[in-house]
Amino acid sequence: MLIAADKFKGSLTAVEVAERVTAGLRRAAPGVEIASLPVADGGDGTVAAAVAAGFERRETRVAGPLGHEVTAAFALRGDTAVVEMAEASGLQRLPAGVFAPLAASTYGSGELLRAALDAGARTIVFGVGGSATTDGGAGMLSALGARFLDADGEPVPPGGGGLEGLVTADLSGLDSRLADVDLVLASDVDNPLTGPTGAPAVYGPQKGASPDDVAALDESLAHYAKVLETAIGAKAAQYAAAPGAGAAGGIGYGALVLGARFRPGIEVMLDVLGFAPALERATLVITGEGSLDEQTLHGKAPAGVAAAARARGREVVAVCGRLSLRPEALGRAGIRRAYPLTEIEPDIAKCIADAGPILERVAENIGRDFLV
Repeated sequence: MLIAADKFKGSLTAVEVAERVTAGLRRAAPGVEIASLPVADGGDGTVAAAVAAGFERRETRVAGPLGHEVTAAFALRGDTAVVEMAEASGLQRLPAGVFAPLAASTYGSGELLRAALDAGARTIVFGVGGSATTDGGAGMLSALGARFLDADGEPVPPGGGGLEGLVTADLSGLDSRLADVDLVLASDVDNPLTGPTGAPAVYGPQKGASPDDVAALDESLAHYAKVLETAIGAKAAQYAAAPGAGAAGGIGYGALVLGARFRPGIEVMLDVLGFAPALERATLVITGEGSLDEQTLHGKAPAGVAAAARARGREVVAVCGRLSLRPEALGRAGIRRAYPLTEIEPDIAKCIADAGPILERVAENIGRDFLV
């Protein structure tokens, strides 16, 4: 039995999900052998999943999305680091109810990457998601030595809004160590930088952007990519159109400019966390996340876990807070059955508040159905 579930956002971490499922299974089948491997798809919770898998947690002080200093963590094992941009530049770093779609910067994410380089990392898995920012990674690049200047030769203001005044991009000062690092852009989205499916249009509203803000940000990011063409050539435009460029407010674009290679976040994390060897010893896999819905099918952790497990002939069931996928869709994703908390407690507010105890009862049902 292998538990490989993501967090229930707002209720339980991936580690807590594994603990609660384990407790419930053991009520139904006290002697069952259970292994847990908390997973993440590159978004918030990625560092915690790596630490649970044996990486060392490292902390450093970096700039938050509005410039205030915060303590952010990355994970390190040997010369491999797992860096989560949400630790520095995520919505979680903004005060409750505060959004800054035009001004929020990824500068702290660049500082976090620099800290990983300082720690000796030669491979960096850069998990992006949950961002407060839409600056195309300009802040991150600045922290790593790039310069973005206006008509007076002064640095442009932070955030995507400030890029409208960009005249010159100078990447000659980028940290030279980046040339020798395997930088992996781990994301569950494949949007381009701009346009109808770009970062501002699709994700800007989640970060407080009004329709006018979205239009301004899209124009600023398109201008930013055009100015970068002068600095690095035609590949700047190719990166802007590439899958993943629009991830996390366009920080994916900045990572591609640095030479990153894009991979689906859950695939990267399963490799890094050691999913394949853990799967060898399991006959049943339990995955899950807070909401199993249409988004789950497009690169989220449960779909990635199920695909990898099904390829090895393992049966998969899922736990979740709420379920909006029909059995046929679950079956196509490789999930035999899903167990939502709402089957036990229909009140969603209570499911969120009491997710742990309810999840134990759900897991007990799984134990009775599959282990007894």
